[in-house]
Amino acid sequence: MATNAASYNPSKEQLILSIKDLTDACCQKVGEETGPVSGKPPALSNETKAAVAGAAKSDPTGSHVPGQDAGSKIGTAAAADGEKKVKSEKELERERKKAEKDAKFKEKKAKQASAIPATSSKSKEKKAAAEKKAETEILPAYVEETPTGEKKIIKSFEDPQYKAYNPTAVESAWYSWWEKEGFFKPEFTEDGKIKPEGSFVIVEPPPNVTGALHMGHALGNALQDTMIRWNRMHGKTTLWLPGCDHAGISTQSVVENILWRREKKTRHDLGRTKFVDTVWDWKHDYHQRINNAQRRMGGSFDWTREAFTMDKNFTAAVTETFVQLHDEGIIYRGNRLVNWCTKLNTSLSNLEVVNKELPGRTLLDVPGYDKKVEFGIIIHFNYPIEGSDEMLEVATTRIETMLGDSGIAVHPNDKRYTHLVGKRAIHPFIADRFLPIIADDYVDMEFGTGAVKLTPAHDPNDYNLGKKHNLEFINILTDDGKMNENTGPYVGQKRFDVRYTIQDDLKKAGLYVDKKDNPMTVPLCDKSKDIIEPLMKPQWWMRMTEMSNAALKAVTSGEIKIKPESAEKSYIRWMSGVNDWCLSRQLWWGHQAPMYFANIYGEEADESDGRLWFAGRTEEEAQEKAKKALPGKNFTLKRDEDVLDTWFSSGLWPFATLGWPNKTHDLDTLFPTTVLETGWDILFFWIARMVMFSLKLTGKVPFTEVYCHSLIRDSEGRKMSKSLGNVIDPLDVIEGITLDSLHKKLQLGNMNPTEVEKATKYQKTAFPDGIPQCGTDALRFALVAYTTGGGDIAFDVKVLHAYRKFCNKIYQATKYVVGKLDADFVPKKTGKLTGNESLAEKWILHKLTIAAKEINEAIADREFMKSTSIVYQYWYNHLCDVYIENSKAILQDGTPEEKRSAQETLYTALEGALTMIHPFMPFLTEELWQRLPRRPDDKTPSIVVAQYPTYDASMDDPKSEEAYELLLSISRGIRSLMAEYSLKDDGEVYIQTSNSTAHSTVTSQMQSIRSLSGKGVASIFILPNTSSRPPGCVISTVSSAAAVFLHVKGRVDIEGEISKASKKLDKTKMGIERQKKILGDEGYKEKVAEELQDVEKRKLADLEAEEKGLEETIRQFEGLKLE
Repeated sequence: MATNAASYNPSKEQLILSIKDLTDACCQKVGEETGPVSGKPPALSNETKAAVAGAAKSDPTGSHVPGQDAGSKIGTAAAADGEKKVKSEKELERERKKAEKDAKFKEKKAKQASAIPATSSKSKEKKAAAEKKAETEILPAYVEETPTGEKKIIKSFEDPQYKAYNPTAVESAWYSWWEKEGFFKPEFTEDGKIKPEGSFVIVEPPPNVTGALHMGHALGNALQDTMIRWNRMHGKTTLWLPGCDHAGISTQSVVENILWRREKKTRHDLGRTKFVDTVWDWKHDYHQRINNAQRRMGGSFDWTREAFTMDKNFTAAVTETFVQLHDEGIIYRGNRLVNWCTKLNTSLSNLEVVNKELPGRTLLDVPGYDKKVEFGIIIHFNYPIEGSDEMLEVATTRIETMLGDSGIAVHPNDKRYTHLVGKRAIHPFIADRFLPIIADDYVDMEFGTGAVKLTPAHDPNDYNLGKKHNLEFINILTDDGKMNENTGPYVGQKRFDVRYTIQDDLKKAGLYVDKKDNPMTVPLCDKSKDIIEPLMKPQWWMRMTEMSNAALKAVTSGEIKIKPESAEKSYIRWMSGVNDWCLSRQLWWGHQAPMYFANIYGEEADESDGRLWFAGRTEEEAQEKAKKALPGKNFTLKRDEDVLDTWFSSGLWPFATLGWPNKTHDLDTLFPTTVLETGWDILFFWIARMVMFSLKLTGKVPFTEVYCHSLIRDSEGRKMSKSLGNVIDPLDVIEGITLDSLHKKLQLGNMNPTEVEKATKYQKTAFPDGIPQCGTDALRFALVAYTTGGGDIAFDVKVLHAYRKFCNKIYQATKYVVGKLDADFVPKKTGKLTGNESLAEKWILHKLTIAAKEINEAIADREFMKSTSIVYQYWYNHLCDVYIENSKAILQDGTPEEKRSAQETLYTALEGALTMIHPFMPFLTEELWQRLPRRPDDKTPSIVVAQYPTYDASMDDPKSEEAYELLLSISRGIRSLMAEYSLKDDGEVYIQTSNSTAHSTVTSQMQSIRSLSGKGVASIFILPNTSSRPPGCVISTVSSAAAVFLHVKGRVDIEGEISKASKKLDKTKMGIERQKKILGDEGYKEKVAEELQDVEKRKLADLEAEEKGLEETIRQFEGLKLE
């Protein structure tokens, strides 16, 4: 592996997929022979956009036999209309270069045109004919003949639906069979224990039952299923447990909006019982849609263990938790400030509030207001002092809250106000309200006027001062954001209407001073985007200090590992300063708090008094507790109408799904779970709470590892949002969708007309041709390949569609191999070496075992992008573009023994490739694996439970790798020279080696070199290392061990080639200087491993050999001019 010349570490780009390879994969045409391609696998950065823009629309391809990807053109109206083919970046670049040469050497080109046939080779003609046929072919709708749940009926590759890769046909029928056969259920030993290989358990982060899944769900599921399938194939007891979350606020909000838009009714019109029944009906519909989408994406869930956060067992778990923690005093009643959303009429936790930063005066949209509301300003006004003409100036960013003012604070050392401490200010609008002036060190004398108005019932800081100085707590708002009876003449007005009228009234009273810009933070409800109001409400709270300390220790001690490291640091930082958690939500959909209030006859009811509330798993239990606490009292019990925060029930997910609070076999054997994979954005909402609850209620951590994936953004880097129209439904990517259909889906959603218009405009820009059909396997592979463990993902459908072409590459390669196996072919019992393998066979088996070693390490280390790079390279660069091409000549002209050995190796290499990529691409691999003959005594029913490839030391053969890499370098050099000088045929090639080992290798492997060098080469000669350069030739120094020469005299423009070689020489000299600088650095010598230093030394040697070759080429061309 080469190292990055700019650093001492392997280049990151070496681990990901190159644009060139990805583009080549997209652009290779039907019937074209697959030649060796150098380079790295395709990267997923924004730079790929241009490279794949054309390729994503070009005809999908087959590489080894005639056959086209059954893609978006086949079976569509576009095919019937003969849609114009879009050229790839590579083709356009080739045409540009050719045009430049035409302009410069018009006469030369004209002469060459008379000597060189104008038509392409026969393979190109066949390719063009196949493309033309494909463009006029329309596939009928696919009809699956396999009964649901039965093993799929395998159709011939000659069937029209299976001649080329067709995701619809390939993905059909397999899932129902997998599910019926129970492949996804955990396997235990006969005595009910986990298997000796160990266990691997993931509980799926439950999607909200609020509608369709989005790409964030698809990303998480792709990563989780990759891990599950990989561990299952390694023989472990595996469980991926599915489920949905009731999503209290989100679900109730959606259903209320639908109810209003369709029937102009509110939940209050229906009443609680009927409204909850309506939500259940809605839930059943959307829950099924979600599950169907999960199946379409290939998730290997054990559906027999599916959970829902409001099912019977989960409800029991929530009740048990609440009652237990209340009895222990961890849950308590408190009349404190809460984050109140007037739009949803409920309290929210701090984590459900989004703080919007404003640089100064800003107009914001607020639900319920036709005009935008002013924020980001501070208003100064005066309070009159009782018994004098003196005024006390104060300032506020929320002028309407002055109606709830009950005091003014100044600093005790502020001499400006010392004489006022103990006096009172007069409220100008509320009769008989006086504001005591108090002194407190909290006040900053240098900020503003140094005098602070206090509204204890509507501000967290004022709340603390109000408690400290025994001020009056005056609530001025109703739950829906209007002024209440405490606001005098403003009663009944909307809060932000008062924001403006009260300024006018202050001006009329002569108390208004000024208004200025003021950078500030505005709290917004994450769901409704309403402005949050701090309100005093008696609620249920949970003490967090003790439980959060235990959860913090579980991570700092290493008992739970959070990846990436940045997420772990965030967790530790947040858990070090946790506030008590408000559990109450004023909703109807959710878990109703199991708390009962005792209304005592003859006494005033105070629902903020926690002593009058009693917890009970049943009302009877609460009744018994109340009798003991209230002896001799007559009372009735009334259940709390509030429900609990959704995250309270979600926090029980890892163990309640396995049966807790009951003692079950699953809880005993499969808990703690192994990995929790989720987005970093719910690290505190959910992960921290699961750890706290699990440690408290079970005494165990809920999982031993947390992997936080990145957030998916659109191709412009924006967060995906329904209002922007950039939320992508995974099923639309899998199946494809027209632009018109995308627009129609917006109309069916829960968006307001303004949002629909905005989203429609975005869709026209982002998806002018709709979204092409990509299939599940391409979607999954692309999402895993995006995952670096670093920053957010800028998702581009064009890149994803390019991976569909990779699926076609796999399909056509397998189709070719299966076609080359005899009808009665039965592979050896194992894939072990026989000792009779050719150099090419040793090379591909070496690549297989090294790929197996590296991919197992990568997945275990959660290096997901690296894992896809490894398997992509093996499939594309090694198996398809090299070994399969090499095998063609042997299968055609080899001896029976050579043919049989090649077939065995093809089988082993292909079987390993399919099982290796199966966790990423389950449908395609099952379809193809089932077409392979089984080894003797192999009764494995499905690739789902097949053995995953592992490292086999007997196949690790670096010497054969080095020898064959020399052949590949030579063949690449030949192809490069032929292409560079535009020679289509009659190529005359010479090979010269610099040592005896290389000479022996080349001499013995001439057949492989011919096979890999292309049909345009007519003759190849081997030169002794003492021979001088053959006349009339150009050189390509492929390594320090070999060089290739191509005879070009009389076929190229001499002056043009001298100029070209001179530019290459300059570039090579720069590379030499760079390598020398790296190797001469003392820090490099100390820090970098010897093997990596050897790589850099070889690179320098190659560059120096190239320098000599280019200098000689220039001299040679100069000499050719004189001939």
